[in-house]
Amino acid sequence: MLIENQHYRTVWYDDTTRQVAMINQNKLPFEFEVVHFNTYQETAEAIRNMTVRGAGAIGAAAGFAMAQVFETTEDMHMIQEAREYIEATRPTAVNLFYATEKVFNAGKEQRNLAMVVAQEIADEDAEGCRLIGEYGNTLIQPSGRILTHCNAGWLAFVDYGSALSPVYAAHNAGKQPFVYVDETRPRGQGARLTAYELGQNKVEHRIIADNAAAYYMAKGDIDMVITGADRITANGDVANKIGTLEKAILAKEFGIPFYVAAPFSTFDFNTPSGDRIVIEERSDEELLYHEGPDDNNIIRKIRMAAPGSSGLNPAFDVTPNRYITGFITNRGIIRPDELKGYQ
Repeated sequence: MLIENQHYRTVWYDDTTRQVAMINQNKLPFEFEVVHFNTYQETAEAIRNMTVRGAGAIGAAAGFAMAQVFETTEDMHMIQEAREYIEATRPTAVNLFYATEKVFNAGKEQRNLAMVVAQEIADEDAEGCRLIGEYGNTLIQPSGRILTHCNAGWLAFVDYGSALSPVYAAHNAGKQPFVYVDETRPRGQGARLTAYELGQNKVEHRIIADNAAAYYMAKGDIDMVITGADRITANGDVANKIGTLEKAILAKEFGIPFYVAAPFSTFDFNTPSGDRIVIEERSDEELLYHEGPDDNNIIRKIRMAAPGSSGLNPAFDVTPNRYITGFITNRGIIRPDELKGYQ
């Protein structure tokens, strides 16, 4: 996708410098920065601290990190320990485990295959998201009004995105979609990242408070909801950014279609249902503090909550399959009750 009319991927391997490169999402939308990492430890830390975030982008970064391990050692005990280190960074995101396993198995067979397979994972992610856009575009009517939650655009994947890929396809087809952007507390991925990339690609949108979705649904102002997913279980339960479940419940109450957009690498058919998913708990600092530029454009961190109070900060919730109209995938649009045919 485009930043200042220049095409970027979210994460890539730089053959010239032999480094993993990525857009620093912690600096967006106030500063655009590309960072480079020489070691798997540095790349893994970038996953943990959310320099890179989003299901597909995490997967691609984890694949490159796993390949970096094979470039530094032949000791299989050390390689296995490094794999566990990478996998511990974001335990809910299934794309991470998909990538580390695939690259690990390739490198175990032949070391120089590790980076080849990591690159293939990144390329497959981008192509899968492009196809999601094609299929999802068929669901969007001219001037369609779409609510999305968190950031499942191209910043969350290698390119195109999942939930926003149909929006971009509709925009490019001249349908003039309008997007309601949930701010997505506590980290504000909607307000900071989704709004940023929609603006860069000239898609009309407005940021709304997380608690405003019901208001706009009740008014009849929202035609459909599209979110992404960090993990989809065999029965069609979906782990996604905290707050997704309440949007799904609201959509069902108001008779609004609720779609989840994800490539098949996000489906975890080895996990039967959502109650088996490990939900990541993050630091309460994300909840209690905000960061942003002051009047002099200097980034400041300020406390937003009562001094002395602490917080609880689950990163994800699980939406049961009964709330989901369908999955927009790289293989087409699939109802939850059709998933068995793909396992």
